[in-house]
Amino acid sequence: MDKKPRISILLLVVILLGVYGGGYIYTVSPYLIHADAILLPPSLSHPLGTDRLGRDLLARVIEGGKISLGIGLASSMIASFLGLIVGISAGYFQKKVDKIFVVIIDLFLTFPTFFLLLALVSYINASVWVLIFVISVTGWMGMARMIRSESFLVASKPFIRILKIAKVNPLKIILKYFTPLLAPIFFISFTFGVGGAILAESGLSFLGIGITAPQMSWGTILNQGKEVISIAWWVSFFPGLCIFLVIFSLVNISDYLQHKTNQKESLGV
Repeated sequence: MDKKPRISILLLVVILLGVYGGGYIYTVSPYLIHADAILLPPSLSHPLGTDRLGRDLLARVIEGGKISLGIGLASSMIASFLGLIVGISAGYFQKKVDKIFVVIIDLFLTFPTFFLLLALVSYINASVWVLIFVISVTGWMGMARMIRSESFLVASKPFIRILKIAKVNPLKIILKYFTPLLAPIFFISFTFGVGGAILAESGLSFLGIGITAPQMSWGTILNQGKEVISIAWWVSFFPGLCIFLVIFSLVNISDYLQHKTNQKESLGV
């Protein structure tokens, strides 16, 4: 493993430990308002500074990260499994099943994803579970197309044809042969999907139609910081930095996995 994935994995581990374990060490409330500590810069008493209501920014970044990462991981997992099921079904059964799935995928791809997100969230009261559902529904198509393409290649292999002729249960063929061969593509798409989901949630929250108070995410903290960015850069900088580091790490890990997969394919493994 080269340096980039190691650094990226280390960054992700540090961020995950900080978000999900930091609250046990840094016990300051992210909701507590201090009228005498408004927009204080980073210091020993407030490591990341405070916001315009005097709330501790480090505590808020930790708390907001739970929602941002939770939405990213959950929605990407659902979207990836949905894309996996659709893609394998289209590649294995082909013919009419493939045509139906292609039409469905193309219909979803006709609409720009982010504008579709905006439209759906505009008509539904946003919450964590609603955002997970909406981002999942609008994020499975890329995975499905990748898996469909690879599934056609797997289905054309001689041993798969023999198993079909022998009338082996399709579910057994899919689980035992298709899924392991398609696992690298799944994990590559999943890592990209997590980053995309976090950006989608952050974008919606930044626009004020995502997570609402009293809940918080990195996107909502960014949204609150944009109004005071000229006098308190830290309010927007630190949640934005967290988003950047997570996306940067996930993209590097995805590139590494893709590189390894291509190497195996070129060697005929």
